[in-house]
Amino acid sequence: MTTPDPEPPGPPRFLDAGEAALVVEFGASVDPAINDRVLALDAALAADPPPGLAETVPTYRSLMIHYDPLVLARDALVAAVEDRLARRGALRGRGRLWTMPCCYDPALAEDIEEAAALAGLAAAKLAALHAGAAYRVYMYGFAPGFAYLGGLPEALALPRRPSPRPPHPPGAVMIGGGLAAIGTVPMPTGWYVVGRTPERLFAPERAPTFLIESGDTIRFEPVDAAAFAGLERRAAAGEVVAGRAA
Repeated sequence: MTTPDPEPPGPPRFLDAGEAALVVEFGASVDPAINDRVLALDAALAADPPPGLAETVPTYRSLMIHYDPLVLARDALVAAVEDRLARRGALRGRGRLWTMPCCYDPALAEDIEEAAALAGLAAAKLAALHAGAAYRVYMYGFAPGFAYLGGLPEALALPRRPSPRPPHPPGAVMIGGGLAAIGTVPMPTGWYVVGRTPERLFAPERAPTFLIESGDTIRFEPVDAAAFAGLERRAAAGEVVAGRAA
């Protein structure tokens, strides 16, 4: 008995977002294969942009394309997208693998005990489960450097808080709504802060400003509070303290 080939992906949907933006939607779920198609189109348009294309914004399952309608007509943009999708070799390569230091000490992981209780786990078990997973970087959003991650273990799939908690610190490693995230700019949040990384995903004075990219993979490496303090000093001095394997 042979395993049938997977069903080929269907055509994307083209959705207008006002008069100067077009959303190319590839699916309706958080799925690596769907996100691969988003990133492939994003890369193909970056390599060969039609005149009048202003900016592209990748998300979990769609690509928003901002364009100048006085230069690039909607029909021409749709044709350009279909052309890039049809080209062979337009698929984006695999992302890089990062090892991100993360401290799960409750002194820095402010909500780990609360989240563990909700999950019916000890805090140490929650930390072990969180650190044992591999996370795909799906997208940036919400705030500069705020990275949305997939791959959270099912046992940690807690709903978000019914109301936001006070502002989280920079580098907050969070879970909520079945996903994981790394926050940069302190702000109130409905996610649970279960760790903290000294690495800076967003640094305006650094090139590149954003350390990781959509399609990259992150593994968290547990460090204690003393190691965190040392790494935080090095990161503040401009050093990249996360490891990159590829």
